[in-house]
Amino acid sequence: MEVVAEEVSVHIDDMVSKEEEQEREDGEGVEEAQQQTVTKKLNRMDSLEMEAGKISVMRGASKVLSTGAVMQMAFQSIGVVYGDIGTSPLYVFASTFSDRVPSKHDIVGALSLIIYSLTLLPLIKYVFIVLRANDNGEGGTFAMYSLICRHAKVSAIPNQQAEDDELSACTAKFPSKNPKRAKKIKEALENSSWAKTILLSLTLFGTCMVVGDGILTPCISVLSAVDGIKKMDAALSKDVVALISVAVLVLLFSVQRFGTDKVGYTFAPAILFWCLFIGIIGISNLIRHDSTVVKAFNPIYISSYLKRNPKEAWISLGGVVLCITGTEAMFADLGHFSVRAIQVAFTGLVYPCLLCAYLGQAAYLSNFPDHVADAFYKSTPECVYWPMFVIAVLASIIASQAMISATFAIVKQSVALGCFPRVRVVHTSHKHGGQVYIPEINFLLMFACFMVTASFRETSKIGNAYGIAVVAVMIITSSLLILIMLMIWQTSVVLIAMFVLVVFSFELLYFSSVLYKFSEGGYLPLTLAALLFFVMYVWHYVQSKRHAFEVEQKVSAEYLSGLGSNLGVARVPGVGLLYTELTQGIPAIFRHFLTNLPAMHSVLVFVSVRYLPVSNVPAEERFLLRRVGPEDHGMYRCIVRYGYRDRRVGCEVFECLLMAQLKSYIRVEAMEGGCREKMEAEEEIRFLERSCAAGVVYLLGHSEVRASKNSSLMKKVVVDYVYDFLRRNFRQGLVDLQIPNKNLMQVGMNYTV
Repeated sequence: MEVVAEEVSVHIDDMVSKEEEQEREDGEGVEEAQQQTVTKKLNRMDSLEMEAGKISVMRGASKVLSTGAVMQMAFQSIGVVYGDIGTSPLYVFASTFSDRVPSKHDIVGALSLIIYSLTLLPLIKYVFIVLRANDNGEGGTFAMYSLICRHAKVSAIPNQQAEDDELSACTAKFPSKNPKRAKKIKEALENSSWAKTILLSLTLFGTCMVVGDGILTPCISVLSAVDGIKKMDAALSKDVVALISVAVLVLLFSVQRFGTDKVGYTFAPAILFWCLFIGIIGISNLIRHDSTVVKAFNPIYISSYLKRNPKEAWISLGGVVLCITGTEAMFADLGHFSVRAIQVAFTGLVYPCLLCAYLGQAAYLSNFPDHVADAFYKSTPECVYWPMFVIAVLASIIASQAMISATFAIVKQSVALGCFPRVRVVHTSHKHGGQVYIPEINFLLMFACFMVTASFRETSKIGNAYGIAVVAVMIITSSLLILIMLMIWQTSVVLIAMFVLVVFSFELLYFSSVLYKFSEGGYLPLTLAALLFFVMYVWHYVQSKRHAFEVEQKVSAEYLSGLGSNLGVARVPGVGLLYTELTQGIPAIFRHFLTNLPAMHSVLVFVSVRYLPVSNVPAEERFLLRRVGPEDHGMYRCIVRYGYRDRRVGCEVFECLLMAQLKSYIRVEAMEGGCREKMEAEEEIRFLERSCAAGVVYLLGHSEVRASKNSSLMKKVVVDYVYDFLRRNFRQGLVDLQIPNKNLMQVGMNYTV
């Protein structure tokens, strides 16, 4: 947080001389106004038509859509988002009554809990409330964190700039309902370093739990479906079922590289048939067995169920909660589709079909309560058993897709915001920018699923772990949502109190129940989340410290002016792009280049590529340009800003865009002068063109981060070993920047934090 403050306070040190910098306090307001003027002029003279075209398509995909496009995306979302919650009838009743045979009153009570859990959490909370808390069409815990950061300066991400607040995506528009309350909360958050740390930690932990959910979903879904093969041979062991499940998982993860778009179109028909099948069979069972179970719509049966045997009823909540598994996918996968598409698919198809399926199973169990361990397959009519088995296996495979896609989306957000080691992000759709595939994460998910499936081999044990992951994510989402309601939406306190009393307390009750089975598999998601949280926090911590070190060690203005126009070395034709994470001042690595290289390029541009906590940065606001030092030095600063949903352009396209922006900047700079200044600007542009024609070279520092000698043992282990291991084994920076090796030059440098 101190780093952010320091960065803003030295906002214009590249544009003023030594004397002006000493008087900056007195003239701060005037200089900020001048900068805003220059920025606006540059925006009007923007020449990013190529990139603007690509981004406008991506942005529009999640905003204004025709009815046909909404229905098309709703159909796709069935195959990607709703597979998880759609296949929950496979195991809910079996997990709810895993250790006893229920009475008819217990079945009706559990059914009433299922009905109101589906209504209260997926339908009311997520479909009608949480989906509104999106960040320009992007969902998930990081999107909520981004939304909060845009309305209050609480981002724990270093390298913030004053211009970042001028982005159209960052413009905060407060409602006028309770401005005083919102202002007090905003000030309290901004003035508390603890609040910022807790907010970031909560976001990271929520992200980790979603990834844990992405590991457990394929395991429990596939195992539950494949278990139906025992009808062919009842003597099949758990090991054989687990082996078949592993083979199915291999198939699932091998098709992820084709992308959400193709996977969605391929899987959507299967989930559509699945929903219709379970709905029709549910209605059939309701008519054939016991139609009186519809009285479960009366919530009084929940009360009587909990009063009859409180402890057993409370423990059984850990099984009931599995009926809402995959709910978080509706929000986390939002970037792949749109709010309206998600709403249409759930309310029009998934929700009514799920209600019919659970009503039918409850009606069947009223007559055959001893079949509760295999309620789904036992309640399926003999004539459609095998077709249903095939569709169930397909649906279970697809169920895993929801959380796998969500995992890809949130890991991309985490990488973009500097909270996760660099990985390869592949955009699988030209229409929808949020649809991505990450090979490294896909492999790690597959390996983790293999280990969990082979180790547990039973859905009941995995269900215990699954419940904790599901409810923990919901509680974190609710916590962030309450803050959004208070500060951003400025919702009435009465409505917020109702939300806390009804929804939040309901989730806490479920969480207390799933924690009861911590030793029976419940420890797994918390262990996975803790491990992943440690990795993410270490990466974010060291990256922040590294940036603080660069700020402290930056080259002084006196040093630069003392070098003269030739920088103390020979200047050769060409353009040098020196990449640095520092957005203010001259990076320390620049001195190393001057020391180790006999010559420097005639034009030098300090390039900083930054990801902001917003989903998209408009193309006309992507570039910030400044001149570094006197004009005869031929040095510039370029800050390229991306949102976490934006896709990067290749190096050749980037070079063309950068040169066009530099020319526009030079012309705008000369507009305020006379004819002589304009002639000099045209000469500078011709010099820039000649330098560019001579070649473009990318200059990077190869850094080694080490803990200082007086650091604690814990810090030395974290920085020297954990961070170093992550840095060496994940994607390197030059690969992430898409820099060609033939044009690359590196110089080593040590960072002490």
